[in-house]
Amino acid sequence: MTPSDADLMAVALEAATSSGVDDVPVGAVVFDADLREIARSGNVRERDGDPTAHAEIRALQAAAAVHGDGWRLEDCTLVVTLEPCVMCAGAITSARIGRLVFGAWEPKTGAVGSLWDLVRDRRLTHRPQVRAGVREAECAALLHEFFRAHRSG
Repeated sequence: MTPSDADLMAVALEAATSSGVDDVPVGAVVFDADLREIARSGNVRERDGDPTAHAEIRALQAAAAVHGDGWRLEDCTLVVTLEPCVMCAGAITSARIGRLVFGAWEPKTGAVGSLWDLVRDRRLTHRPQVRAGVREAECAALLHEFFRAHRSG
């Protein structure tokens, strides 16, 4: 039986728990053409002191190391709990991800429809298929709880 996008998002929600304790809990998972998991990561920007250590970037790097020709991930699906930012959207198109699925919208920095729609810009040579809002309430709740706890403490 083929897993649904909601099933795939459950894996990304699990990956979000690997984010550093001070990091915004974002999870990203790359699946191959047969929807087998090939890489996952949480957001570890604060933990690693690295501005590029977003979950998507880390998952794409890990997937590229084990799949395809070293960087093209054309037959892969990236599932992420939060709408990617400009940096991550650029990496997604550069990696030639075939399909992007995300959960919560990011109205402040989102680059897949909120502020910008980088991945579907017709001027790009590659544009992934996009599905937004998968398990949106669960993904958003994870973020709201994180910020509530960090702002009250």
